[in-house]
Amino acid sequence: MAENAVKLEPPGRIRAVLFDFTGVVTTSPFATIGSIGDDTGVDADVVLELMLGDYTVDSDHPWHRLERGEISIVDYAADVQVRAAEAGLELDFDRLRNLMGDLQVQPVTVATVRSVRQAGYATALVTNNVQEAGDQWRQKVPLDELFDVVVDSSHVGVRKPDPAIYHLTLERLGGVAPEHGVFLDDHPGNIAGAHRAGLHALLVDDADPAAAMAALIELLNELR
Repeated sequence: MAENAVKLEPPGRIRAVLFDFTGVVTTSPFATIGSIGDDTGVDADVVLELMLGDYTVDSDHPWHRLERGEISIVDYAADVQVRAAEAGLELDFDRLRNLMGDLQVQPVTVATVRSVRQAGYATALVTNNVQEAGDQWRQKVPLDELFDVVVDSSHVGVRKPDPAIYHLTLERLGGVAPEHGVFLDDHPGNIAGAHRAGLHALLVDDADPAAAMAALIELLNELR
């Protein structure tokens, strides 16, 4: 693998590697979401709280319900516009029309996933996502070539950081024990959820995932 100088050894104590999608396989959409109040001086953190809620937890916030497949994108859009108006926030929601289309694939991550799978590790994609966006994000990378299992929160009714989504993924990989798995994500809350589920976990810098990919290779080689 050109991006990693360290040779990847066959599986040892770690048998499965789980990857997040946006922010790991692709760039993150959070900066774009946070920017929709720039023209009217609304701080990005205020926008993200309105749009996404507290992303370190799993709650009844409309976005969390959307990612669990409990409500539609139409219902969510209507709700967020009402809440924005009630808060007196002028936001340019049109900037979000091609949110998924604007995401860029991270070549270093894709190369790492290929190498990990070719070395004999089971691989999985674990994504908090929206049912209506499935046709867009699933075309970004050749999922069948990269992952043994794809778990989409909006299809299974559970989302990160709930430990249940990690356990479900491991079950679908053939019953891998949590201590034999490692998870990579760009959000600290999801990393904490993986730890609660019993997995090893690595935080990814969504602007530059190369360091985390190298750290993954080193970890896999260390845990023999």
